[in-house]
Amino acid sequence: MIPTPDISHIKKDDFDKVYEPAEDTFLLLDALEEDVELIKSLGPRLCLEIGSGSGCVITLLAKIIGDQNALFLTTDINEFACKITKETGSKNDITHIEPIRTSLIDGLLPRLKNSIDLLCFNPPYVVTTHEEVGSMGIEASWAGGIDGREVIDQFLPHIKNLLSPKGIFYLLLINENKPEQVVEMMKVTYNMKAEIMMQRRAGRERQFILKIQH
Repeated sequence: MIPTPDISHIKKDDFDKVYEPAEDTFLLLDALEEDVELIKSLGPRLCLEIGSGSGCVITLLAKIIGDQNALFLTTDINEFACKITKETGSKNDITHIEPIRTSLIDGLLPRLKNSIDLLCFNPPYVVTTHEEVGSMGIEASWAGGIDGREVIDQFLPHIKNLLSPKGIFYLLLINENKPEQVVEMMKVTYNMKAEIMMQRRAGRERQFILKIQH
């Protein structure tokens, strides 16, 4: 078992500006741990986390793969999140995390076309009004718009172009996001393999991890 990354350097007040790891974060960590042998067998060279927040997920991924074995890219629209992500890596002796301040994958394609071996996204999935989507601050980490799907649906068409031939994408959703519909969309519209690999109830939410591949 790989220990949860140490985030003791993040002060309580910092969580006013960056998403604090919660049940959804830990479900994503558990999914990566469950697939640890598969992930290692892929020999990933380039990994990407969208919306890295505290940096907890990408740091665990680097511990699984080995800090020296790959480059670990992250994106976040929140400048403070980029700073904290880098610090979380350092706190856990991970030196190959490179945060990029951008929205989703703006600026990464076509340069990284079909080159991402491991992709993770704990998206803004909370059902909100359309007007709440697209903030530059901490709200960007949770405000998902109608059905909580606005940011998710914006990202789905890019998966096929991002993943390498052996690449795997781990996506967290909640029941209100209609995960079965997303699975079907990935299969029918984008001709990709997709499945719900894990699910868990967290309070009133039911959370899901989707695994998507070519």
